[in-house]
Amino acid sequence: MGGSWWSARPTCTGTMLTSSVFTGLSWNPVDDVHALFTYPFMQHALAAGTIVAVMAGVIGWFMVLRRQTFAGHTLSLTAFTGASAAVLAGVPIVLGYFTVCGLGALALAGASGPRRSQGTESAATGSIQAFALGLGFLFVSLYHGVLNGLDSLLFGTFLGITSSQVLVLLVVAVVAIALVAVAARPLLFASVDPDVARASGVRVQLLGLGFLLVLGLSVAETSQITGALLVFALLVTPAATAQRLTTRPLAGVVLSVALALLVTWLGLALAYFSVYPVGFYITSLSFALYVLARVFA
Repeated sequence: MGGSWWSARPTCTGTMLTSSVFTGLSWNPVDDVHALFTYPFMQHALAAGTIVAVMAGVIGWFMVLRRQTFAGHTLSLTAFTGASAAVLAGVPIVLGYFTVCGLGALALAGASGPRRSQGTESAATGSIQAFALGLGFLFVSLYHGVLNGLDSLLFGTFLGITSSQVLVLLVVAVVAIALVAVAARPLLFASVDPDVARASGVRVQLLGLGFLLVLGLSVAETSQITGALLVFALLVTPAATAQRLTTRPLAGVVLSVALALLVTWLGLALAYFSVYPVGFYITSLSFALYVLARVFA
């Protein structure tokens, strides 16, 4: 994703694109919209982006509410570690994403302990984050091949996504959202006031472990699109913006999903018709909406 969308450069999936893909903006908006759906790689990108945006909007809203954005960032770095380990081992990258993110979620849950302490949890999370990042770059340095997709691991790519990968993303997103929906009420209670929830019989620690595992799945999925370093673009910023605009849970989740979809679709369209990477547009649009919410809400 570090280059343009139509540059003849192999991605981590080995997909080749040529300059014939890019047609440029015309004076007819209908033709421009039609062009977005002309090529299979854009159809898959739009489908994958939509799935990831919906899931990130839901999971991200709870993550921001629980003040676990630092944990989400740490899991994004473990996603990079998993991807680089998978490249080194010669196994599918998606396997590395989900396996190491799951292990990272278990490590974070163990570090937080039975009663979450912000100071202790932050120190443990930072230590895990540094270790994961170091391991990731070690695996990259041990790989003696030509790793042209390193920028894709860090900054993501919508290129080269296949229909089977879209199906995997859909299954993971449905499972993650379903799990959150089932536990939504006690999870909301435990997120807002964990001490009262614990006194009321809510299994706060078990909920925290379950949510971190779901967050790990979500980060692993989102990182395949946004990359390890830009995962916050979809997982944090739309949710943080929504919580600036409304304090009502259902309205906040819906708004978070809507904002994530908006920046994803616009980011894809702008990147397709320009020489700049999609990550730049998604992060810039997300940040602009958050600033507007901070100023006017």
